[in-house]
Amino acid sequence: MSFKEALFEEVKSIGIELDDLALERFRIYYEMLVDYNTRMNLTAITEEKEVIVKHFCDSLYLLSKCNIKEGASIIDVGTGAGFPGLPLLIARPDLKLTLLDGLNKRLVFLADVLEKTGLSAEIVHARAEEGAQDKKYREKFDIATSRAVARLNVLSEYCLPYVKKGGLFVSLKGPAAFEEAEEAKNALKLLGGTITDVQEYCLSDESNRTILVVSKTSLTPQKYPRHNSKIKKQPL
Repeated sequence: MSFKEALFEEVKSIGIELDDLALERFRIYYEMLVDYNTRMNLTAITEEKEVIVKHFCDSLYLLSKCNIKEGASIIDVGTGAGFPGLPLLIARPDLKLTLLDGLNKRLVFLADVLEKTGLSAEIVHARAEEGAQDKKYREKFDIATSRAVARLNVLSEYCLPYVKKGGLFVSLKGPAAFEEAEEAKNALKLLGGTITDVQEYCLSDESNRTILVVSKTSLTPQKYPRHNSKIKKQPL
């Protein structure tokens, strides 16, 4: 089975159908990911089936679990190798995507992928807490998302300031999400967010995943996010 056939079948199983152009763009993305990974540390996962399931399909679950309006503005905070933002854009080119990361060489890779696939997104080189204090980005997005490994109380301080009132912060998490959600209640209250949905799912490799949806109910106080060192030493 070819890469495109395997990807088509995998995402179809979660209710998403990709046309041939999207499948070809994913193929290009995959080949560039593997190639660049020989020169820089983008991902520990490079085997074809694993990338399809753990990176591409996991990212696309967001589309099957959240109703994202046409033309929605999305920022992927700490995007790394582009997950989940770039798969979302390949599947939904109508989205207005911003990819933010603190490491420029990752953004060079993502810019190259965008060029080779003929897609367009804004690329921002900044630390998450710095970008969120920039008037150009603060409370300007319908959705902020992240697959970062930080716990939800920490991740919320990085991400919620980007979300406009009435928008969403969507966090892709592992099986400990319910525990993290409980732990983050105070942080979310301070930052202007409320958890409105928690959805568990299982990838075809049987790994358990969770999507946490936080609704932005009020503006985030200007003092947040704090400096990175303070966020880590004294999480909300």
